[in-house]
Amino acid sequence: MPVYTVHAPTAYAADFRSTDRFVFVRDGFHFWAMVLGPLWLIWKRLWLALLGWLVLFLALEVAVVQLGGGAEALSGVDIIMAVLMGLEASTLQRWTLSRRNWRQLDVVVADDEESAERRFFDRFTAAKRWPGYDPLSVDRGGPPPTRDIPPQRFSQPPPLPQGGIIGLFPEPGGSR
Repeated sequence: MPVYTVHAPTAYAADFRSTDRFVFVRDGFHFWAMVLGPLWLIWKRLWLALLGWLVLFLALEVAVVQLGGGAEALSGVDIIMAVLMGLEASTLQRWTLSRRNWRQLDVVVADDEESAERRFFDRFTAAKRWPGYDPLSVDRGGPPPTRDIPPQRFSQPPPLPQGGIIGLFPEPGGSR
């Protein structure tokens, strides 16, 4: 099942009126990015990624020619670059969004983008209803929220063992 990440501009991250600006990025292999790499980057408006792709592509082509590679080697480099573009297309898209100060709001697993939108907005609107909702509590790269919120099981730390020591030695100074 595909996994989607949900992104929103920082200023509009928790606003109901701007949900049309939210972007859903599918994780996984992108066939059209592999087949039409530069055109896919232009279509998605990933300008810096396009520039990096062109520089890397030209540098590899020149290196293969300088090292005496033939047509087979050039074709091999082209195929490798195309497969890498297909594999990393969603990463480039998320990287561009984070450079533009967009926040990752959620991760949704769904069959298609429409189902992902439905699941996300069901959770998004339900989260707005409880009083402890904080739109900044989940941020990409940050630790999970550990505040004392009743519906979250991870709010309470796990209980310590009887002796208060965690590890292989049950008593301080005990035999090994």
